[in-house]
Amino acid sequence: MGVREDFGALYGEAPDGVWAAPGRVNLIGEHTDYNDGFVMPFALPHRATAAVSRRTDGVLRLHSADMAGGVVELALDALEPESDRTWTAYPAGVVWALREAGHAVTGADIHLSSTVPTGAGLSSSAALEVVVALALDELYGLGLPRAQLARLCQRAENAYVGAPTGIMDQTASACCEQGHALFLDTRDLSHRQIPFDLAAEGLRLLVVDTQVKHAHSGGEYGKRRAGCEKGAALLGVDALRDVPHDTLDADLARLGDDEEVVRLVRHVVTENHRVERVVDLLRAGETRAIGPVLTEGHASLRDDFRVSCPELDLTVETANAAGALGARMTGGGFGGSAIVLAEATDTDTITKAVGEAFTAAGYTAPRVFEAVPSAGAQRLS
Repeated sequence: MGVREDFGALYGEAPDGVWAAPGRVNLIGEHTDYNDGFVMPFALPHRATAAVSRRTDGVLRLHSADMAGGVVELALDALEPESDRTWTAYPAGVVWALREAGHAVTGADIHLSSTVPTGAGLSSSAALEVVVALALDELYGLGLPRAQLARLCQRAENAYVGAPTGIMDQTASACCEQGHALFLDTRDLSHRQIPFDLAAEGLRLLVVDTQVKHAHSGGEYGKRRAGCEKGAALLGVDALRDVPHDTLDADLARLGDDEEVVRLVRHVVTENHRVERVVDLLRAGETRAIGPVLTEGHASLRDDFRVSCPELDLTVETANAAGALGARMTGGGFGGSAIVLAEATDTDTITKAVGEAFTAAGYTAPRVFEAVPSAGAQRLS
């Protein structure tokens, strides 16, 4: 059965509607979003789907086809930040954020199902948040712009869930367009859709899910964010976005002997520059030339930001040795996925090489699939 039929079986009546929101792959621009920088994600065909109905009694009922257990019932007035460590924190956090912002949401029945791999760095949590936000926005006639919905979803994840993530994931899920990558300025949320039709050029982008799970709410992510904020304060700027690439060496020298902050600042400033380079190359029709920029980005994430892991490094090294145009880890790191840009004719060879390398290293076999730039959140029925 689909989510509409499952909703009826759970709640005894048809839902008011069905919505979907995708996960995302970030092409380039990692750990720049909470530094007011540039990112370039695109939406995946994998998505969270929600059947939703309004309620008027201050009750939120939640169910997921992907999680064990029955319907979870929550009182809206009792929703409290960081009080929930289960999957329900994501949809409940969105309801909390909407109400905190003054929107009169009086309850909902929600049934969710998702095909976005969890723990793979593909924004499964943002997909859950955005699909719920879009459904409630439409059901309650709030009329919120997509960028504002993304901000509310980020607040849900930061304040309610307790994960210090940036704005990229939610904006990608809400705003991406099919066949395009989203060039997003995370400071003002202005964005441009950049054509990214790989198939037309005989190219493919593979996602290699290493099966190593990560957790954004863990302390390592927060430490790096705090380090970036320290670097900005030492350099006297509002955010690392404001440090020019042209003066980077001189600015790093001003940081003294704080090696960790130097590394974090260097990554963010050079990564912002890499995003701009990729945009220029894509707009010039030089898609193959972005490959080396992706690989540069991985080296920076591995050596300066230090959020890679042996499985991600092995994926990138093996893919490039097997003929890829470029590869890098994607997402927050500490596990998750890598992306590989390749000629369509080389994907089987690369996939085989990566699988064999994982076997030889004694790692769990990776999951490999093609990433096709897809549509953002939308109402299905």
